[in-house]
Amino acid sequence: MENQQENLTEEELKARKDEMLKFYEESMPYLKAQHEYEKMLSDIEEQRFRRANYQMQFAMMMQAPEMEEEEMDQPQSKPMPKPKNAPEPKGRKLKKG
Repeated sequence: MENQQENLTEEELKARKDEMLKFYEESMPYLKAQHEYEKMLSDIEEQRFRRANYQMQFAMMMQAPEMEEEEMDQPQSKPMPKPKNAPEPKGRKLKKG
């Protein structure tokens, strides 16, 4: 590319600015429509995320009672037997003051 800056007269500069302004003003309805579209898509995605999050929380909440019921249904484990050669624990004596 050659030198981008051209030596423009004031009238040519004003004409270019007017062209740019006209272009932007004509593009504005399209940009506003695109903005609304993108914002609506964003809102939809946010709502989908929230709904999925609530469903996951509900599923976890419903799963917790089932796990508690399963634990209650299982028999209690027996305490471990003492080893045969283990010394008997001595009774604890309290000091009299």
